[in-house]
Amino acid sequence: MAERLIVVGGDAAGMAAASQARRRRGRADLEIVAFERGHFTSYSACGIPYWVSGLVPERDQLIARDPATFRDRFDIDVRLRHEVVAVDLDRREVVARDLAGGGEVREGFDSLVYATGAVPVRPDWARGDVAGVFGMQTLDDATALLDWLEGEPRPRHAVVVGGGYIGVEMAEALIQRGLTVDLVEQAAQPMSTVDPDMAELVADAMREIGIGIRTGRTVTGLAERDGQIAAVVTDEGPIPADVVVLGLGVRPNTVLAEAAGLPLGPTGGIRCDRRMRVPGAPGVWAAGDCVETLHRVSGMPVHVPLGTHANKQGRVAGINIGGGYATFPGVIGTAVTKVCDLEVGRTGLRERDATAAGFEFVAVLAESTNRAGYYPGARPMTVKLIAERPSGRLLGAQIVGWSEAAKRIDTLAVALWSGMTVDEMTALDLGYAPPYAPVWDPVLIAARKAVDALAAADRR
Repeated sequence: MAERLIVVGGDAAGMAAASQARRRRGRADLEIVAFERGHFTSYSACGIPYWVSGLVPERDQLIARDPATFRDRFDIDVRLRHEVVAVDLDRREVVARDLAGGGEVREGFDSLVYATGAVPVRPDWARGDVAGVFGMQTLDDATALLDWLEGEPRPRHAVVVGGGYIGVEMAEALIQRGLTVDLVEQAAQPMSTVDPDMAELVADAMREIGIGIRTGRTVTGLAERDGQIAAVVTDEGPIPADVVVLGLGVRPNTVLAEAAGLPLGPTGGIRCDRRMRVPGAPGVWAAGDCVETLHRVSGMPVHVPLGTHANKQGRVAGINIGGGYATFPGVIGTAVTKVCDLEVGRTGLRERDATAAGFEFVAVLAESTNRAGYYPGARPMTVKLIAERPSGRLLGAQIVGWSEAAKRIDTLAVALWSGMTVDEMTALDLGYAPPYAPVWDPVLIAARKAVDALAAADRR
């Protein structure tokens, strides 16, 4: 008889695992069933703000592979609108609720991929049913928001709660749709994934395009009128709103995993080994935003919910399920985003991360331009490096600037991944031409400045 693989979650990690397992196992040898509670498989949640803004005109452009593709090309039985509600490791079966047709189904498994992703953080004040308040994690969420924005009367004033990636990107998207927008953030800065000195550059760019930034405010509730949102209530008073987008971050979706007895780590994510196997649960694998992983610089477990990691982890799990051998080596937290034309990139540790991990370090800011200063279109670029004392090993980097800024973080990510010192980085053979860089690339200027800072620190 064919073995059976059950996949719980039909987005990046789950379907990458299923596809890789199928490539290595014949159709007669392995039966694959994937349960997905939503309406779509394998789509780009990261592209949602650009669909909302209108930059991406059609929803289906965000869908990489639909269920028919998985069925026809990979012989994967994809069951949409089926929510797995229980995992029984002793009986080797899952219980799934049919959200469309009603009823429950039970399916046995030999192997299981747990890829349930993450769920939005929802404080108590956001758990009501006030119309006009939206999370922004799935295509269904975005569809509901667009229906609201295009309804009558047309919303005019939006409030975005939360200043992380999704909050900043959605604030820009709503500005581009012609709404007035306030962003409320409890911390002293938006974009807390970079250090405060770099985040202030981002905040300046947000203000320039008309986003009202209200930092240091705690949201305490929502005010409604006739069941619809009227204002966001904060500790400094209400902010009028006729549409609210929540960007408060996510946490691993591990309710079923915990109930089944799968081990969770200190971040709340499922613990896995390097092959994405769940310790103590033979035949069970986990991948994507529901797991925690190793940070290669700090050595600490982290939860970094990004599609890049989800796809890689799912691929690793699928290769191993299919009889091959693959490992996931950890993360360094590389990410990029933008505010209109201002680009933001980061990798490795921030100053507070380095302090928490026990490093001694220097941090430097280097100002440069994205192109030769005399070349048309030259714009400012700020590079921040964090280097360990006394070794000079790169610990982290951040970049804020205009065109050609964000993808320079990849150079720094490779240096960080490889354990390079800032002294070694000063000799990197990077491409140069006036349309693309000054003769001393901003990365090299920052590395030189870090070398000088280390030398000065050693003299003290």
